[in-house]
Amino acid sequence: MADGVNLWFWLAFNVLVLGLLALDLLVFHRKPHEVSVREAGLFSAFWIALALAFNAGVFYVLGREAGLEWLTGYLIEKSLSVDNIFVFVLVFAAFAVPAAYQHRVLFWGVLGALVMRLVLILVGAALLERFHWIVYVFGAFLVLTGIRMAREQERHVDVEANVVVRLARRFLPLTDGYRGPAFFVREAGRLIVTPLFVVLLVVEVSDLVFAVDSIPAIFAITTDPFIVYTSNVFAILGLRSLYFLLAGVIERFHLLKLGLAVILVFVGGKMLIVDIYKVPIALSLGFIGLVLAASVVGSLVFPRSTEAHLAHPDEAPTGR
Repeated sequence: MADGVNLWFWLAFNVLVLGLLALDLLVFHRKPHEVSVREAGLFSAFWIALALAFNAGVFYVLGREAGLEWLTGYLIEKSLSVDNIFVFVLVFAAFAVPAAYQHRVLFWGVLGALVMRLVLILVGAALLERFHWIVYVFGAFLVLTGIRMAREQERHVDVEANVVVRLARRFLPLTDGYRGPAFFVREAGRLIVTPLFVVLLVVEVSDLVFAVDSIPAIFAITTDPFIVYTSNVFAILGLRSLYFLLAGVIERFHLLKLGLAVILVFVGGKMLIVDIYKVPIALSLGFIGLVLAASVVGSLVFPRSTEAHLAHPDEAPTGR
């Protein structure tokens, strides 16, 4: 662990995060409402500014190398979280979740994701420290994941075939429709689950799948659990705002998935050659930033043809 990081750093950081989440839930989103693009843009700017301020603190307290590692980890997680947004758009559309309730699902989804990722990061760090050969397993996994992502066709969400939905319908008493923003309601003297809770379960499982990809990717940059965890957390905290900002236009960035695939192959390759050559952190940061910029600019300069878009009409976000 980097010099200067002790238990107090961990406690202070998690108290800060819990305070921010409480402020978000109890003040800014106390009443369910449809999040406008303007509101989402302001919150996105706030979360990014807060992340960069924390990054400046890492530079100051832990040094240049740790600061660059944190920024690179944040950039990787932030870019991979955009892939989450593709799935969230499809999930909300498939379940016809009213726009006013989507933030509530994402809020509790983020809270669950923070707990899951903390566990995964601590376990991953412990394994890497004890068994060095796992770095090659992580590296090969990321390379294969990147190749699979590059070859993957358009995603679809089949509600009827989803394992989480099928298990929920089999073992949980469900209402026949939404009951406002509630996850649970009491009807006929018994507690019943609403479809909104099933959507939350699907979102949580989806994030767990994404975490299996993104966490090893950051371990390619640093094995310091504090840097990995805090950069992950700041990227996740801004995910809800980013969703509402991009949900209506996410299909325009059709080359982004290819860019993310290239990044995964790159960081996986870094892990595979770590005992032969350690790629400088500044070079990694520059390469990842260049690939992301090229993916976004390329998507705008060379938009997907109308025919291709019409061939996949289910991509349009109908959940808003």
